[in-house]
Amino acid sequence: MIAAGRPAAEDPGRDRPHTDHPHSRTDDSHNADSRTADRLSFPLRLKYAASYRAYAAGWKVLRLLPAPAAYGLLRLGADLVWRRRFKGVRRLERNLARVRPEATPEELRRLSRAGMRSYFRYWCEAFRLPDLDPDDIKGAVVTHGEDAFWAAMRSGKGVVAPLPHMGNWDFAGAWAAANGAPVTTVAERVRPERLYDRFVAYRAALGIQVLAATGGPDPMRVLADRLREGGLVCLVADRDLSARGVEVDFFGERTRMPAGPAALALRTGATLLPVTLWYDGPTMHVRFHPAVAKPPGSRQAIRDLTQQVADAFAAGIAEHPQDWHMLQRMWIADLEPARRADLDRGR
Repeated sequence: MIAAGRPAAEDPGRDRPHTDHPHSRTDDSHNADSRTADRLSFPLRLKYAASYRAYAAGWKVLRLLPAPAAYGLLRLGADLVWRRRFKGVRRLERNLARVRPEATPEELRRLSRAGMRSYFRYWCEAFRLPDLDPDDIKGAVVTHGEDAFWAAMRSGKGVVAPLPHMGNWDFAGAWAAANGAPVTTVAERVRPERLYDRFVAYRAALGIQVLAATGGPDPMRVLADRLREGGLVCLVADRDLSARGVEVDFFGERTRMPAGPAALALRTGATLLPVTLWYDGPTMHVRFHPAVAKPPGSRQAIRDLTQQVADAFAAGIAEHPQDWHMLQRMWIADLEPARRADLDRGR
């Protein structure tokens, strides 16, 4: 399954930006992007240029290296970031403390190290995925509950597959496409524009269509059309700390998750099938959780469905916390008081 996005030009620990489909852009949008770039400050232009060069180098170098060397290099990078205790590492440990409240500080440190290695493994795979053929991709994935997934696809009603920031959802999306179920998702634009375009092209080559969250056709309408055609829509859905998010209980505390997966399932009659991912040696595992039962459509129904999705996520994360790449604030209690007050007013 594919996530709505993955860190593109950001440091570990910052919110993950997203990409969109290259053919959704027009000459006018290119011109608008150019005018916006002209207004950027010189330091910001330098930052964007450095980001692009860093990722372009990663794509080139990691694809040229033998697999053991490439993965070993990224593992060293993960350990360096972990030892330096960058902001994202500290936040990951605080999040893992919610998942494993009984863990000692030493145990959390070991878990966060495994988490950073898992996170950097994603990046190595992301850079090297374009060189894998469909048989390689299918051979590297082990599924659980796959029969339920294909039964839902054969129903012709479409499948909404929400998933958390676990494992490598690009890899899982490529697996689905390689098995005859191309993926549609939605994402936001990221700067610099040429890096954004490169990630879009990368996902399109894997059989993943990415719709722009803004600046194009209404993505919810397009996703609904895909589902009515019997298609597969995959959305990252474990974090939305905004007034639009649906409040849920997650590991015993309040947080917010996106309403989109539940709303789409209610709107179209598609099957709502949560997915979690984890690594085991060279293999990535994909678990299709039981389909979420859909009550009649209403705001409360959306809340109920989203809570059921959250419960499936919690079950998967509890079993494999090292593969949950949540390097940002996750729970409402962790927000600044003013931000919490804003959310409470929006309830």
